[in-house]
Amino acid sequence: MTNDNQSNRQTKKISLEPENPQRLASLFGRLNEHIQQIEERLHLKILNRGSVFSLHGDPATVKRATQVLEALYQLTDSNKSLSPDQIHLVIQEYLNDDADLEEELEDQPHQDAQLIKTPKCSIKPRSHHQNEYVRAVMRNDINFGIGPAGTGKTYLAVACAVEALVNDRVGRILLVRPAVEAGEKLGFLPGDLAQKVDPYLRPLYDALYEMLGFERVAKLVERSIIEVAPLAYMRGRTLNNSFIILDESQNTTASQMKMFLTRIGFGSTAVITGDVTQIDLPKGERSGLVHVRSILEDIEGISFSYFNSKDVVRHPIVQRVVEAYDEHDKKSISTLKKSETQQDSSEQERVNERDS
Repeated sequence: MTNDNQSNRQTKKISLEPENPQRLASLFGRLNEHIQQIEERLHLKILNRGSVFSLHGDPATVKRATQVLEALYQLTDSNKSLSPDQIHLVIQEYLNDDADLEEELEDQPHQDAQLIKTPKCSIKPRSHHQNEYVRAVMRNDINFGIGPAGTGKTYLAVACAVEALVNDRVGRILLVRPAVEAGEKLGFLPGDLAQKVDPYLRPLYDALYEMLGFERVAKLVERSIIEVAPLAYMRGRTLNNSFIILDESQNTTASQMKMFLTRIGFGSTAVITGDVTQIDLPKGERSGLVHVRSILEDIEGISFSYFNSKDVVRHPIVQRVVEAYDEHDKKSISTLKKSETQQDSSEQERVNERDS
């Protein structure tokens, strides 16, 4: 290993063993696209001769890149070929590990990722927040996952539900979602109940197909072991021995949220996911997800997990979009507070002038 003191950059050589041309080809990708993807995301230079790689960048970046390359090479042992999505997820995992260790875990020991095993695949949380979320779901009866799009809230909830079902910890899975998006009301949509609700639950179905397979999901739906239902149809029910997922819960009203939470029976687990920045309720209607935080946050057996832009596991541009919106919201709030202060000051001046 050598260091460039002037720029504080480091060159490190690593060897990936055992050397295997097919595995190395999978790691490189078509026209070295995977290596280029790592270089662009981590801002360093990677050269290689066979299985020996030379990494040039600042020390922290070189350390991350070493971890990423070694993790990806391990994946090539069981996967015929790597995809850009897999490269992105592994990079994101190690970037988040570093940030979480510095900003959140402080001196606490880092916990191993909680692996979720389903019939078709195993799912590994990609950030500290995701890992804590999965652990919370396994420990508590009611769990809230709150954060921006693309942070894995719904996907991990479905994975936990599938694992619980196949291990006989629950007897059925219920997928629930309020149907208020785009200003459309459920009764005005064409088709029967399933056709009305299915478009709103498509993200949940896609995750189920990936973890159980299309045919098995279809059979479980037919036998009502997997049940889909709009939130409006939940009133009056008691749900025992079930894993219940309420998705897009920011679009519930306060009364709907209370109604849903009081449906939960013995042997059941509920996961409620939502993004408080994407509320589609009519003006003046308070979100049940916003309301419930001030009521249940300190109740034993109920967990709240919060995600941010660093937990986004979709395309890197999604993370930048979330961060841009967050920054815009902060500026808007600051401007609004400044305007309110000026208005209060002007009003006070008018009062003082009138009194004098």
